[in-house]
Amino acid sequence: MGIRVLPADCWIDPARPVDTALVTHGHADHARGGHGTTIATPQTLAIMQLRYQTDAGAVPVAYGETIDLPGGVTATYQPAGHVLGSAQILLEHAGERVVVTGDYKRRSDPTCPAFEPIACDVFITEATFGLPIFHHPPIGDEIAKLLAAREANPDRCVLIGAYALGKAQRVIAELRLAGYGEPIYLHGALERMCRLYEELGVGLGDLRPIAGLPKAALQGQIALCPPSALSDRWSRRLPDPITAMASGWMRVRQRARQRNVELPLIISDHADWSELTRTIAEVDPAETWITHGREDALLRWCELNQRKARALALVGYEDEDD
Repeated sequence: MGIRVLPADCWIDPARPVDTALVTHGHADHARGGHGTTIATPQTLAIMQLRYQTDAGAVPVAYGETIDLPGGVTATYQPAGHVLGSAQILLEHAGERVVVTGDYKRRSDPTCPAFEPIACDVFITEATFGLPIFHHPPIGDEIAKLLAAREANPDRCVLIGAYALGKAQRVIAELRLAGYGEPIYLHGALERMCRLYEELGVGLGDLRPIAGLPKAALQGQIALCPPSALSDRWSRRLPDPITAMASGWMRVRQRARQRNVELPLIISDHADWSELTRTIAEVDPAETWITHGREDALLRWCELNQRKARALALVGYEDEDD
């Protein structure tokens, strides 16, 4: 359902409509329409308007800005490094500081501000990749694999499955940083979000729709689509595509095989195991609460390191990385 802030009578990332919602970012398992008042960063509000038509009751909060809530509670939004507009929320009440991270990562991302550790008494962290097997490689290595596959197959198209909000734009931006200046082709489902990113100041270069192009025009090109379209009939219009997928779950070979992914790209917008544990140690809270993910392993790590912790079983959160 989300996290209820009792003194302020509001919710963080609620899964159903409420009177007052504090939203960490625009992914569908954290953001939705129908709230009386929605408090989020301007970028997240723009994303929610595009996806859920949420003009009414929108209250923008800039990074570093503190707002007053009922019951003597204040809320400060700070970067989470997950996707454009994503924020941690620092709640302060009666001398206690609680940080709700939402989803976050510690890796560099040209499409959004970096995560900032915040000292607090209670640290509420995600644990999507909260198992020791998950260590995400440098994204530069994965982009190099992608470009090498394109170079080695000039008669084929590289088709990358990437989530529409955050992942697709990050892959494009990283390709540009790697020096790839050619047009990048988009499935129709990705076009509006990429345009919104550009309107919000994130440059993505030459983007073109795939719709209406002949197969020959896409030979040797890079294209992006939602993960669900990789095995859809739609993909048959492309020239013998090399199917790739950008996800932290590509670390698990069985996941890649299940999706018939020829080129798994381990690119995640969530913290991996080492980033999760490093962040807890860096923040050094009196207590850690672990949400929506692999809570047991991270809970055990906290216990072994003499850190007070508990798991929160929140219903309704999904993995947009999949």
